[in-house]
Amino acid sequence: MQKLNQTEFEEIVEEGIKAIPERFLRKLENVAIVVEDEPTPTQKKKLNLHPSWTLFGLYEGVPQLERGANYSAVLPDKITIFQNPIEALAGDEKDIKEIVKNTVWHEIAHHF
Repeated sequence: MQKLNQTEFEEIVEEGIKAIPERFLRKLENVAIVVEDEPTPTQKKKLNLHPSWTLFGLYEGVPQLERGANYSAVLPDKITIFQNPIEALAGDEKDIKEIVKNTVWHEIAHHF
């Protein structure tokens, strides 16, 4: 499959976000969702990611259940969707959309 440009891929991520029921989207607090090509070496090391493993997405932050009364003035939690691993597995754009949708759901679940 031909690689999508970042704008095209980001549009698919937006579709994945919009597929989340509104009752969950309303409860997202202090979360940024971004697209990167690959996990960074630091992210891989932090996760102890084996070289043969594939990472489609990553939640970094403080889940809502762990936020206490002193949770304020902090940087947003970050959900990163990794374009290259998703495209490497997908056979076509339909596959990309399905993997992205599932990955977005999975990473948002970490927030809750």
